[in-house]
Amino acid sequence: MRYILYLLPVILPVLFWAGYHYYKDRHLPEPIGHLLLAFVLGVGSFYLGIWMYQALGVVHLRYDAYVLAETNLPGLFAYAILVIGVIEELAKMIPFVLLVIHFKQFDEPIDGIIYASFIALGFSAVENIQYLQFLTSAEAWARGFASPVIHIVFASIWGYYIGRAYLCGRSLARTIFAALAFTAFLHGIYDFIVIALPAPALPVAALLIVSIWIWRLRLIRDLHMLPAGPCPPNEDTTPDETGDSCRNDD
Repeated sequence: MRYILYLLPVILPVLFWAGYHYYKDRHLPEPIGHLLLAFVLGVGSFYLGIWMYQALGVVHLRYDAYVLAETNLPGLFAYAILVIGVIEELAKMIPFVLLVIHFKQFDEPIDGIIYASFIALGFSAVENIQYLQFLTSAEAWARGFASPVIHIVFASIWGYYIGRAYLCGRSLARTIFAALAFTAFLHGIYDFIVIALPAPALPVAALLIVSIWIWRLRLIRDLHMLPAGPCPPNEDTTPDETGDSCRNDD
């Protein structure tokens, strides 16, 4: 019981954000079992990311970001984008591409946002547990609600564009590369601001997250207004070998 109370700053925000995203997908909700699986995959992606960091350490390319902040700001800027951003977004993206988009129920563009968000939620849950021992109670609760949002907004970008490309028969390789590059860049910029710059600069990082969240809200709203189907109307698609421009499982 004591350990459960200790984990409440992680558990309750997870339940809140999970319920929020299930409500957002209420028109054609995904099976709860699939959402739970996405969350578990997110938990696993955290450890995949740890393995990637450890692999960098083997070849002497892993650095302490906070040491870089004190000694080498340009180095931290590059490290935040090319290492932190790439590893954390790629770790979350891998189970999404290998498993999630192949679910039979993955049949509309909003599903990419929802499933990617649950993966991000699992990733951030483990990350927050790791930080609990270093935080006060107030800090733990604040991080418990805020940290998932940060991972969710970045994951929503690649989740939407990769999911849409898959459903519309477009090149996955190009979309994955572009989405990873873009989200790793945004993630790295955010981390650089938070780690390296003084406290007065933190509103800039918050503005970045809020801006993406607003884009995300509007996108979800617009997707709900579109006719049901795997590919948005008037989407510029690449026909597959059968001549169809979009996947259709009906």
